[in-house]
Amino acid sequence: MTDSASGYDEAVDVLVVGSGGGGLCGAYTAAREGLTVTLVEASEQFGGTTAYSAGGGMWYPANPVYQREGVDDTVEDAFEYYHAVVGDRTPLELQETYIRGGSPLIAYLEQDAHLSFEAYPWIDYFGSAPKARLDGKRHIIPTPLPVSQAPELRELVRGPLDNDRLGTPKPEDLFIGGRALIARFLTAISAYENASLHLSTTMTQLLTDDSGRVIGAMVDRDGTPTRIRAERGVLLAAGGFEADQNLREHYGVPGRAEDTMGPPTNDGSALRAALAAGADTDLMDQAWWSPGLTHPDGRSAFALGFVGGIFVNQNGERFVNESAPYDSLARTMLDLVDSGDLGERYWMIYDDAGEGRPPILAPNVTMADTAEFVAAGLWHSADTLEELATKIAVPGEALVATVRRFNEQVDSGRDADFGRGDEAYDRLFTDGAVPFTRIEKGPFHAAAFGFSDLGTKGGVRTDVHGRVLDHDGAPIAGLYAAGNTMAAPSGTVYPGGGNPIGTSVLFSHLAAKHMAG
Repeated sequence: MTDSASGYDEAVDVLVVGSGGGGLCGAYTAAREGLTVTLVEASEQFGGTTAYSAGGGMWYPANPVYQREGVDDTVEDAFEYYHAVVGDRTPLELQETYIRGGSPLIAYLEQDAHLSFEAYPWIDYFGSAPKARLDGKRHIIPTPLPVSQAPELRELVRGPLDNDRLGTPKPEDLFIGGRALIARFLTAISAYENASLHLSTTMTQLLTDDSGRVIGAMVDRDGTPTRIRAERGVLLAAGGFEADQNLREHYGVPGRAEDTMGPPTNDGSALRAALAAGADTDLMDQAWWSPGLTHPDGRSAFALGFVGGIFVNQNGERFVNESAPYDSLARTMLDLVDSGDLGERYWMIYDDAGEGRPPILAPNVTMADTAEFVAAGLWHSADTLEELATKIAVPGEALVATVRRFNEQVDSGRDADFGRGDEAYDRLFTDGAVPFTRIEKGPFHAAAFGFSDLGTKGGVRTDVHGRVLDHDGAPIAGLYAAGNTMAAPSGTVYPGGGNPIGTSVLFSHLAAKHMAG
């Protein structure tokens, strides 16, 4: 939309769209650098997808937290690892910016007493790649924050997942994980009078001048249209489009919108606005994938830490290393769906060692009572594998043979079929032990699985400053993007835990610094 310099309801230096870790870091950086900043959040709570993260981790090689411990990591080693797994799918300069930018960002943030981080080692996901850290010492988390230090934020910070999905009360003791990162940024921003944050405010349109420069946005604030001029720029950090089924289908993103771990406001509205302003895109069929345990409400939710059992397809056959990193695991499965070798539903088969509960250490959404899963037709039990096969509509002889074959490999100590346990990540949840046990104690059980995601990772193309690029590769003046609104530097892989939040926070920071400089 073309507009003159007059007729605005308010004017600031920077407008930020979205209040996840990235958006809040962008707003914080802009305010700290002396710019006036307004942040708008479409929902009634702050936090975006970040607030749902149990860990809130960020993957920043050679960061100050580990430097203080004397860890021998270097950005050169980390870049060798990162580029080895990402390849040339994304611009080299974006990859290097991410690898080199995390450490100085943490040093910058730690100058503020409100912002604190601690070590939480989480192993790199491609353990055989050069310079992978098998000790996990590139991954950090925000330090938990007592709710008593910011009680006004208890109801304003989104999550945890159980609160939104199951209606459980929000914690009264600590903000942890992604919620800690959000709460800490909010308390840090509150010290700056030049920053204002607005909930229930949706951006509906970017405003441009006659040259095509983005000069602000139209927002809907509690039903009132408001025109905001942004002298330095607009930062889009509003998540992906995972909650919009039509956009998923348009761009070929597998899975259902109701199975994403992103909030319902991640509907691609920022993407649409950027496209209208001439933005180019990349990786639009991509997401941060995972297997999803299907819950009684019919939604499949991100789950990891499978320390027993096996997955079988509609033919009763095993088809994958169940302990592989969740994104790689789900990508293998989705390839099989594309080839017709796997249905949208598949099953975890396990025995009664856990008294009927599937061997999942981190379901992310707390598993309801067994009776609820059974009533929904999602969990089945039987005294024999043949009976269980009948209940889940797979061939009985095949299921018996599959379990027999698996048990033989457990006895041998190595999974010759799919290499379960060969990689260091496979053994993360079993204290280094090979992550499988015999399936032998009846009754036998089956739990239904589908697919989930942590958000789409395709979006607008950006440069190293977070500036949105047009179809000719030139920056669109005044328009910036970060997080899942931008096309991810990691391309079609997930190099390690903390990449989504780490990328979002860093590129929002860089965008704000560029606007300030």
